[in-house]
Amino acid sequence: MSVQERKERERADRERLIVATARELAERQGWDAVTTRRLAERIEYSQPVLYSHFRGKREIIGAVALEGAGEMAVLLRAAASAADGPRARAAALARAYLDFAARNPAVYDAMFQLDGGLAFAREDTPEPLKDAFAALLENLGEAAGEGVHPALFTEVFWASLHGLATLTRARRLPPEDAERRTELLVDRLAAA
Repeated sequence: MSVQERKERERADRERLIVATARELAERQGWDAVTTRRLAERIEYSQPVLYSHFRGKREIIGAVALEGAGEMAVLLRAAASAADGPRARAAALARAYLDFAARNPAVYDAMFQLDGGLAFAREDTPEPLKDAFAALLENLGEAAGEGVHPALFTEVFWASLHGLATLTRARRLPPEDAERRTELLVDRLAAA
């Protein structure tokens, strides 16, 4: 291994450490606790080293969001592949999505609530975000039904899931009805 390759590997390792530490700190204490000073202390590097990887907290949030989108895409595809038929796939996707949001609240916030400097629904949208949406789209096309544009159907389904995830986490919806809500969503939107 050349010196250049070793340096690139070490840089990538440091970047992964920064993202993992930010994610862990955010999951335990919230995003307000994630500061460049605290991250530098936790990873035992100086703030200038941290800034050589990310210009600030916004870029770190974006990196966490991209990592989370990749994880979500894998989970959604796994859930859909274990289901048989359009309705069962829609139900599996809904449960997997809501479970991901509940188990990873800080990552979910980085993906959809906080400013990570990432573009959505545009040509320059980063691939992990496109892939997470594609994991829904490729498994909901049949459920959209005849005459319904699959991408628009997927957007409405996703928006509904996001609303359920956000309102449930904020304790605006009674938790005992969570499964009934999911079933209602699937029954009404994925009735194909």
